[in-house]
Formats: sequence, structure tokens, C-alpha cells
Amino acid sequence: MEPQKEARTPGDPVARPSGLSRSQTPNDEERQEGDTAPAEASLGAEADGACADALWELPVEPAERRPECSRCSRPQKVCLCPFLPLHPLHISTHLYIIQHPAEENKVLRTVPLLAACLPPDKCKVKIGRRFSEERDPELSTVCRKSDTLILYPGAEAANLEEFILDSPIYPSTIIIIDGTWSQAKDIFYKNSLFRLPKQVQLKTSISSQYVIRTQPTNRCLSTLECAAAALSILEKNNYIQETLLRPLQALCSFQLQHGAQIRLSKEHLLKNGLYPKPMPKNKRKLRKMELLMDSVKI
Repeated sequence: MEPQKEARTPGDPVARPSGLSRSQTPNDEERQEGDTAPAEASLGAEADGACADALWELPVEPAERRPECSRCSRPQKVCLCPFLPLHPLHISTHLYIIQHPAEENKVLRTVPLLAACLPPDKCKVKIGRRFSEERDPELSTVCRKSDTLILYPGAEAANLEEFILDSPIYPSTIIIIDGTWSQAKDIFYKNSLFRLPKQVQLKTSISSQYVIRTQPTNRCLSTLECAAAALSILEKNNYIQETLLRPLQALCSFQLQHGAQIRLSKEHLLKNGLYPKPMPKNKRKLRKMELLMDSVKI
């Protein structure tokens, strides 16, 4: 016999299993049972998220930096102070270094070595990419003086040695931009202040001694080397250049002794068929490479 079915009127409520909400139907219950796996996955994802949040809340321990020398800014174990002059060099020229922010924390930067060799009131470092009269009134005043020069190569740049022979006003200040060539170009052309001083360049056939960093051509010099050459010309004293180059030579020598490799210029690599990378696909970079190759052929 079939079991008797319970009679009910249309108004009688349907008995629901315990734990089933009033808004659910039996079909909802079936779907709920079928959704167990996704629900568990969701709970797992939430748990992972909670763990990640807990990790973010943990206190961050600052990375330990090796103690640095207060004068040369090098780690104390590889301090270069023995190669610096005992006392800052006596110079009359004021030097302003315009440093791109990306250069500030580079390990093998040369500006700290340069600054360590010169009196603080003669060597000032300005860090940034954009400068204006409102942001830096001091630099604005310096750029507007008739005896200020800016060292940046170009078609309009005069030879520094020739310029000082013919100039009625002897330069008292020189500005040098510190950064990669693309960074220096960006700073020079996007700051109208730097087109106010007379633009000069170095005419030199010497190769860079900063051999642990790749240069575009053999004639490209580091910021320290540029400053050393310019100051020796302005001060009419070759001893200045010799003294400023000494810590740079020591830095490169130390790095080479501890695994660093001599970095040949792109010009040298192209000239000798040793350039290891494929030609760039970016049109701007390709054009720069083509110009560099043309200069090598000449």
C-alpha cells in the first residue's frame, strides 16, 4: 500500500526542513548543496586574503645599511678618504651640480667624491628634474648672472678654453648636470633657467677613466671628470684635475679587483663589431643608435 499523503488546504504552509530560510524553496536548497564547493573555495580565498592582510600589518624592519663614511659617503669598509685631499681644495669658482633624482641613491655615483674634495660653500648639489624661480630663487639668481656658465655639449656650445680667453667677464660659476645622457637632456631642455647662462663644452680627446660604467662614446665623461676638467681650466691649475681624479681611479680599481668588469663604450663595441644587443625597435632609440654608428664611421 502506498503511504497516506497528508491532506492540506491551499492556505496551509508547507513544512520546511530546519535550517532552511523562509526565502528559500526546495530548488534553492538543491542549488545550495550543489554550490558547496564554490562556497568552500570562496571561504579559502577569504582566508588567504585575511592572511595577506595580517602580513601587511606586521611591523616592517628597515633594511640594514652598511655604516657609511661621513666624508666620502662610501661604506666604511671601502672608504676612499685616503685618496681624498687632506683639506678641501682652494678654488674661487662656484660649482652647482644639478642632479637627477635617480642618481642620488646609486652605489657608484661620483658626485659625493667630488663634493668631498671641495669646500661646501663652493660646491652645491641641487636634486630635482624641474626648477623655476618660484621653486629655487637662489638657482634662478645664479642662472641670470652674466658670469655664470653651464656645461652642456651642443651646436651652440662654445669651447670653454677659447671662451675664457675672449670673454670680457671672467666666469665665477659653472653649472653641471648629473645624470644619464637622456636624463641630462631632459633637464637641460625642459628648464628654461638653464638656457640663460652661456653654454660651454669641453674639447678633449681623453677617454673616460670611469671604466666600470658604460658610456655612449669614448669621449663621454662622468660628472666628476667634467668638473675636474672644467675647474682646472677655470682655475688655471692642472693639480686640481689630478687631485679630483684620484678617488675616482681608486674606486674603479677597487671594483675591478672585486669582480667588476671594464665597461667598453657603445661606440667601441659598434666599431669593433662587438655590440651584443639587437638593434632597438623603438624609432627614437633606433635613430640614436644610427647617429652613433654614423659617428663611429667618421
